[in-house]
Amino acid sequence: AASSITSGSQKDILDYSSVQRGNAEMQRRTQEVLNALTNLDKNIIESIHDVGAGGLSNAVPEIVNDSKLGGYIDLTKIPSADPSLSPMEIWCNESQERYVLIIQEKNLGLFSNICSRERAPYAVIGTTTKDRNLRVIDPSCSQTIIDLPLDTLFKKESIKINSTKYEKKALPKAADSDWEIEQKLLSVLGHPTVADKRFLITIGDRTVGGLTATDQMVGPWQVPISNCAVISDSFLSIHGVATAIGEKGPVSCLNGPAAARLTIAEAITNLLAADINRLEDISI
Repeated sequence: AASSITSGSQKDILDYSSVQRGNAEMQRRTQEVLNALTNLDKNIIESIHDVGAGGLSNAVPEIVNDSKLGGYIDLTKIPSADPSLSPMEIWCNESQERYVLIIQEKNLGLFSNICSRERAPYAVIGTTTKDRNLRVIDPSCSQTIIDLPLDTLFKKESIKINSTKYEKKALPKAADSDWEIEQKLLSVLGHPTVADKRFLITIGDRTVGGLTATDQMVGPWQVPISNCAVISDSFLSIHGVATAIGEKGPVSCLNGPAAARLTIAEAITNLLAADINRLEDISI
């Protein structure tokens, strides 16, 4: 949009194709109307809302909701220079230099006279209602575009707080006669702590960048046996970074602090494959 261009770099072609092209003359007329209304002995503006992002679809629901009212909008009353616009385009377009005002019907004549004097076009697009519903209709095709409670649009999310209580469980002892050896073996191999982690390596191209010092997969069957990952700092350096992980899932089910200690110990022992000399060189 032209309004987002750095000052001094704007071009006329961009300005005329922008969806946010300003109209200084219409701005002045609108401001004169607002100045005249606010300078009256009694301001007849009940409420006013700018029309920005989302167009009328944002401004109208907000102004009636803030007034604790509902709204009945006639889509055909909204000025439009393009008859091909769909109801959604009329309701949501972001035409510039527009305001939505709530004015009592008895003050409409005074408002109209001031707008005529300042040559500022206006339109009465609907009325407020006591029920908290928003209805947008198109009488030209006998169609109801929107009909829903304002509480649906401005629903306040409730914050839910969940609490849990830890109960120590006694795990049953495994009975040797329950499963066959083959079934037990499959169950062990299917556990995340001992299952094949090859997909974690093959999910991406480990040769990208060219700084991988040690290939994680070895042999004709490409077996992932590396305890840690070693990556060089640069193509000309013999230094690099080694990373390793530890995991003690089953122990976590029984004792969380103990599982944390074992996990750290496993990660440190895995790093020994990278010739780490000092414990101070390891960060967790």
